[in-house]
Amino acid sequence: VQLQASGGGLVQAGDSLRLSCAASGRTFNGYAMAWFRQAPGKEREFVGAITWRADNIYYADSVKGRFTISRDNSKNTMYLEMNSLKPEDTAAFYCAAGPFSMQYRSPRGYRYWGQGTQVTVSS
Repeated sequence: VQLQASGGGLVQAGDSLRLSCAASGRTFNGYAMAWFRQAPGKEREFVGAITWRADNIYYADSVKGRFTISRDNSKNTMYLEMNSLKPEDTAAFYCAAGPFSMQYRSPRGYRYWGQGTQVTVSS
């Protein structure tokens, strides 16, 4: 499975941005997908995760109520709708995929990773 994240950019505080993560290669049927982010000098941080049928969606407390994860399995794509962006959201955002596990909040819980897409929020 290859994952391609896109949609990052430079925005102002309070703006919105939509990230996409497109999967290709072998089928990823049944896989959970997730978004993580990493700011310079910091560890990779869980943002949110979505199960295959989207029957369970999880968010980090820091983004709950502002970010929304969705997926379209017919397009092999996951999305991250980000609203009310803050300067502290500035980071490289990564998408990940793998069989769902109780380690869904940890990078160790995912088998496949995309490259990062940079989100910069100015104050």
